[in-house]
Amino acid sequence: MILSEMTFSGAVPVEGYGPGFFRFGGQLFRGPVLARGETVGGWGGLDDLPSLLAPAGEIDVLLLGTGAAMLPLPAGWRQALEEAGMGFEVMATPAACRSYNVLLTEGRRVALAAVPV
Repeated sequence: MILSEMTFSGAVPVEGYGPGFFRFGGQLFRGPVLARGETVGGWGGLDDLPSLLAPAGEIDVLLLGTGAAMLPLPAGWRQALEEAGMGFEVMATPAACRSYNVLLTEGRRVALAAVPV
């Protein structure tokens, strides 16, 4: 088996997560986060759709991490994201974090909006 080092081309990958927190680029973030390329910051969580719609047209896919388990999207979110032309995937936060890092290494324009586990 050949292992290759992952490169992120300036983007900041998820380095870790746990109960109530995420770590990106050596920096700790408490609560929900929104990450895109080199930008990582707090997010209003499942009450904050406008922040997710802001990068429409600038990303290929939005990964939504809903916590320890996959949960349904809040009412109206699916329609709003589709109308904005955004591709998105809903999954548990651990899977969303792993997928985000993989897509970053592929050079994809990806965003991660995640609620902590």
